[in-house]
Amino acid sequence: MLPLLEIRLPFNPNLIDTGGFVLAWHGLLSFAGVATAVWLVGRWARRDRLDPDTVYNTAIWAILGGIVGARVVHVADNWGSVYGFDDPISLIAVWSGGIALWGAILGGWIAGMIYAYISKYPIGKLMDLTAPAVLIAQSIGRVGDVINGEHWSRNTDLFWGWVFTNPANAGFNPPRRLDGILDPTSASHPAVVYEIIWNMLVLAVIWRFRDRFRPAGSLWMIYLGLYAFGRFWIQFLRLDDEKFWNLQEAHLIALGIMAISVTFVILKVRFRKPGDEPDVPEAPERRSRGRLRRARQRGQERASAG
Repeated sequence: MLPLLEIRLPFNPNLIDTGGFVLAWHGLLSFAGVATAVWLVGRWARRDRLDPDTVYNTAIWAILGGIVGARVVHVADNWGSVYGFDDPISLIAVWSGGIALWGAILGGWIAGMIYAYISKYPIGKLMDLTAPAVLIAQSIGRVGDVINGEHWSRNTDLFWGWVFTNPANAGFNPPRRLDGILDPTSASHPAVVYEIIWNMLVLAVIWRFRDRFRPAGSLWMIYLGLYAFGRFWIQFLRLDDEKFWNLQEAHLIALGIMAISVTFVILKVRFRKPGDEPDVPEAPERRSRGRLRRARQRGQERASAG
């Protein structure tokens, strides 16, 4: 049965492809998403009286960690079928394509936390400021995935199914492992669009309640749990390699994240009452001056008492 209406996508995945220089839409939009997130967090930091330099310094390490994490998760997902020890250069060849969103999120989070901890930055507050910005960045990057067409999904008879018509697009040429499973000439689920829609729904929820949870860091954990929940179900429409129990790598990561986030929410998260004052972090230099001033006051009090 043919769909009543299918969406035909003629996109070339490369914006520029001249000689040895290639600029892919996916890379450009991923960069745009990250830059937008950093700019937004820096702007929101001022509202909360947090030094924007704290954001920018942390962002550098979070971005580096995100790149490493994205590559590690992608290589792990394709180990044996694409990557192996026989070609070690390919393991780090991120410039040739191949990153995983879960790895970018987790790698950036871990690297950012480590740097913020070493620098004595307010880790929880930075996490909360970042949560809505990351959802926006994810969605911008996913537009690049739409153009790239490499996230193969199951065929569908629904009228909003799409077909990739450009021979240069990955959606036009699925891998051999999908022979008999995916028909690229028939419409398939726009699973990437489903994820963008879910991201926007989660963004609406956490933005509405962005100042209503304690302790600091709660909003980030709620974001992780909500995103993981939606990603888990959407992933059943994707045709990535299955690991076991008909679950793909993204399923397994989502289950682990949901377990961590739900446990954190149950044990730690509390709803802030209307009369409670919000947690306003101090910049490291302000904390240092405050400690020095208090030490002087204690010294003066001891001298007066003596």
